[in-house]
Amino acid sequence: MLLALEVPIKICGNIYGQYTDLLRHFESSGFPPHSNYLFLGNYIDRGRQSLETICLLLAYKIKYPNNIFLLRGNHECSAINRIYGFYDECKRRYNIKLWKLFNQCFNCLPVAAIIAGKIFCCQGGPSPELHSLEQIRQIQRPIDVPDTGLLCDLLWSDPDNDVKGWSESNTGISLRYGADIANEFLNRYNMDLICRAHKVLENGYEFFADRRLVTIFSAPDYRGGFDNTAALMSVDENLKCSFMILHPKYKQVEKQNDENLDSSCQAHSVNEKLDKSSLTLIHNCQKCVNWADIDNHVSSKE
Repeated sequence: MLLALEVPIKICGNIYGQYTDLLRHFESSGFPPHSNYLFLGNYIDRGRQSLETICLLLAYKIKYPNNIFLLRGNHECSAINRIYGFYDECKRRYNIKLWKLFNQCFNCLPVAAIIAGKIFCCQGGPSPELHSLEQIRQIQRPIDVPDTGLLCDLLWSDPDNDVKGWSESNTGISLRYGADIANEFLNRYNMDLICRAHKVLENGYEFFADRRLVTIFSAPDYRGGFDNTAALMSVDENLKCSFMILHPKYKQVEKQNDENLDSSCQAHSVNEKLDKSSLTLIHNCQKCVNWADIDNHVSSKE
């Protein structure tokens, strides 16, 4: 239930059945096995092609088991995907039995990963019931997602700038946590970054807790009306991170902003200070964002 992964690797947030955008991510960042991927969950629901999305990812997992890794999101749960589109898509195109088979598969997916011992990845975030990482490893599969507890929080909890410690969630499921919780978690386990999903973002990524937590959203033009960009986070061999930005398909990037296409970008190591000596080059991004120059939309300090 807790994967131990190595670098280099690319981290993808929620896709929500946007199959053609998944293909665009692969086209710009490399198809497996030429690039390694960790997906944070929520492959299905909302979008029109959940079946194509999850089938392609599972096929890649079977063919290249050491190059692609799939975590469970909060929508990989029958109680949720019964409501938000996947059930209806399976029933309309095939049958209810297929929906049940997929959920049997979802009940066996891992829920968290640690990259190079330094980056903790999951769909939601920490839990007040998490006292040892061994608790995650000992979760027995298959398992449905409970309404409360460790597994629920790993898939549902959210960071909140207005919260200190733990607080009830506005959704009525799981909890919200403050920057102090994120910092305490990372310090306890000697890690540098929490990478999570579970939130629609205008610019594809968002920082929290003085850049010790990052949320990634990977479905551009979400549901055809949000006009948002999407992002993948690339982690190289030196734990240097950069973001590959994917614009809505219909948008044309202005020519003067295309100088980064098929070129290079600079990235910041998650375990080094923000200074010029910590910058490196990452090549062949569709469009890369320099970590040190990112407009932090969480903090007003920049």
